[in-house]
Amino acid sequence: MNPWTYIAIGGLFETGWAITLKMSNGFTDWIWLIPTAVLLVISTLLLNKGLVASLPAGSAYSVWVGIGAIGSLIAGLILFNDSLTVSKMICVVLIIAGVIGIEHEHGKHNEKIAKDIDQ
Repeated sequence: MNPWTYIAIGGLFETGWAITLKMSNGFTDWIWLIPTAVLLVISTLLLNKGLVASLPAGSAYSVWVGIGAIGSLIAGLILFNDSLTVSKMICVVLIIAGVIGIEHEHGKHNEKIAKDIDQ
């Protein structure tokens, strides 16, 4: 499996643990702590799987966090009726652009390495 797939799936699990953490109401609703812990562990293990597959730590972590942040924002809009302002939308666009840029740069780096090996 492509290492970026692990990062993407881990980012989705990060969204899950952030939402269940919110649902725990500051750790007062104990029923949500177990799902929070499970999702947190899965998310972190998937990040680690991407890192072990030789992805650059800074790039992989940035993408993982970006996916979690956008997912949490969307889930907050749907589940908690959070507000969406123009400034939030601009920030989301910047996060998405950053994630795409990081993945694009990583691809260019891999192409350069492949060319160097062929020579």
